[in-house]
Amino acid sequence: MIQSFSDHAANERTFLAWVRTGIAVIALGFVIEKFNLFMLTLARTAGLGNRLLLQRLGGSLGRYEGLAFIGGGIALIVLATARFVRTSALIDDPKTHLARSVRAELIISATLIVLIASYSIYLAFD
Repeated sequence: MIQSFSDHAANERTFLAWVRTGIAVIALGFVIEKFNLFMLTLARTAGLGNRLLLQRLGGSLGRYEGLAFIGGGIALIVLATARFVRTSALIDDPKTHLARSVRAELIISATLIVLIASYSIYLAFD
């Protein structure tokens, strides 16, 4: 039996949850990128009245936000991996350790919330 197995299993479940979240954020970034490309393609084939609306919806903001989501998802996975390795080492260490700050997770989470809110506002009012 592995010593502190339940702690290691909980650490692994938490890591996998963060990785799934990162993959979902990356997938959302790809969807935003493809939506932007789709809107630009529609704008080229649409009539003049609809072309202006479609060009505004498929503007450059969608492209940059898609890339930001992809980068945020990658950063989330990298951060999760670093935390997983660190926590695994701390579980095996017989000394008692104080819990560290979760500042990095809060910053990445806040950044993703701002990205989602700004893209939602962009779609709602454009």
